Amino acid sequence: MVKITDVARHAGVSPSTVSYTLSGKRPISEETRRRVHASIRALGYRPHAGLRAPADGRPNVLALVLPLWAGVHVPVAMEFAAAVVTAAETYDHDVLLLTREDGEEGLRRVADAALADALLVTDVRLHDPRLPLLRTLDLPTVLIGYPADDAEPTCVDLDFRAAGEACVDHLAALGHQVVALVGSPPEVYVRRTAYAQRVVQGFTAAADRHGLASAVHPCEATPAAARATAERLLREQPALTGVVVHNEAILNPLLDAFEQLGLRVPADLSVTALCPTALAESARVPLTSVALPTTEIGTRAVTLLMRKLAGEPVPATTLLAPELTVRASTARRRSPV
Repeated sequence: MVKITDVARHAGVSPSTVSYTLSGKRPISEETRRRVHASIRALGYRPHAGLRAPADGRPNVLALVLPLWAGVHVPVAMEFAAAVVTAAETYDHDVLLLTREDGEEGLRRVADAALADALLVTDVRLHDPRLPLLRTLDLPTVLIGYPADDAEPTCVDLDFRAAGEACVDHLAALGHQVVALVGSPPEVYVRRTAYAQRVVQGFTAAADRHGLASAVHPCEATPAAARATAERLLREQPALTGVVVHNEAILNPLLDAFEQLGLRVPADLSVTALCPTALAESARVPLTSVALPTTEIGTRAVTLLMRKLAGEPVPATTLLAPELTVRASTARRRSPV
């Protein structure tokens, strides 16, 4: 199959010049335009639909960078994707979904081939290696995530630090004095993914503020790992009565493991979670939780991006306040007999 790079080589120009010739997004000299189209005809190149310029010269496509790294909970990632697609439709835009784990290379490919008008980038790290490149690309960008350096690009996310604090504040108000965070898979922390790091920061800060004994335990997203983590928690923190879970994939396996180890939720152990509302409500014990507002985040991200495309000013950072809903999984700590 003939690629845009083959056309560029045949015409003696760069791939970006070929894409701009096709999309109309940049002025191209008439001589270069003729040479590019001659190469296209000679090679039989068929341009991607996103490269064919509509009436306004833009492809009307948003690129959603959603790398499916190890440790990413795919159902939640797809909720973000669905929210973005739905919101983009209201602006008459399609969405190009990019799931490869190729970092800066993937961003350059989208920019050089003029595949999209703008970028939405997820799975943001605290010190994300993609940020320097994003700041040089001539594409409006919104991050779904909150890096340590919150200068441009624009970012929108749940305030995960405040969410971690809210869970601990709730447990402290119920009298719990020993708490643990069962967190994301280890590889998520190795990548220093921003949302996971900020939950740990909030959990630890709130536990220290209330004078609680606390521990953080990353957990692989498997039932066996959930069982092993539950056993480790009870072995290392025998007085444990409060748990915060930030790992959607193991919620029910972890509840099962605690029950098999002789702990009733919430009579012996109160459990809170950061997860989508539907997941909290459908758990074997309905979970007190901070909602993960995937639809609102995705919709806001698209709205911010469309405002940037229109040349309107937007806030640098939009953090959604966490909302904790109390359900059956938490109760007041029982006094020791």
